This record gives sequence, C-alpha cells and structure tokens, in this order.
Amino acid sequence: MAATLKLEIVTPEARTYSEQVDMVTLPGAEGEMGIYPNHVPLMAQVVPGEIVVRKDGRDYFLAIGEGFVEITGDRVAIMTDMAMRAENIDETQAEEARRRAEARLAEKLDDDEAARVSAALAASLAQLKVRRRIK
Repeated sequence: MAATLKLEIVTPEARTYSEQVDMVTLPGAEGEMGIYPNHVPLMAQVVPGEIVVRKDGRDYFLAIGEGFVEITGDRVAIMTDMAMRAENIDETQAEEARRRAEARLAEKLDDDEAARVSAALAASLAQLKVRRRIK
C-alpha cells in the first residue's frame, strides 16, 4: 500500500477536512509548498489562497485563509480562519465581497481596519480563484 498523509483542516467553526490523501499543495508565506508522505517536520504560516489535494489520482481544490500548518511525516494539520471546498463556494457572494473590500480600501482607513479589509479581500480572491478553477 502506498504511503499517505492525514490532512486535517480546522477553522474556528469546525473541522472542515479530515482525510487520508496522497499529496497536498498549499500557499505558504514563503511560497507554495508541496507536501508528500515522509516530509520533514515543519511549522509554517499559510496565506490566503488555494490548496490542491491529490487523492486517488484526482485533484480537489479548497480555498483557505490565513493560518498555520504543522507538517509531520504522516500528517498535515492546518489551522486557518477560513476553509471552503470549491463546490461549496458561492461565486456571486465571493465577487460581491471582493467589490466591497476593494471599495473600502479606496477609503481612508486606519491601519487596523485596512489590515482587516485586506484580509477579507485576500479571502474573497482565494474563493474566486478556486471556484473558477472547477467551472
């Protein structure tokens, strides 16, 4: 039997993913990371973007927000503020959130508010990228 990884993705609301997978590609703060079984142990920051999960010869796509990942030889644990499977993303809502965030960023905002709006923009862009990939 081929080696696999246990991929677990947890948000403040729920465990959104927990399955054995062949490979995971995720967006790290230092760039995209490809994780295979027996990967060297690592902790890293993840940034809003797309996760590609390879399982049984097929690729599955998820959008994630900011967070952290802990990688061991047989497990990838992601703690993030947002995670959505491609098929669960409402493109109309994500597009509206993107427009609202871009409009807010055009206003004069304090640093904290600008950071929150930028994070919302990044999350909506990640959702749109993932959703449009499966069309």
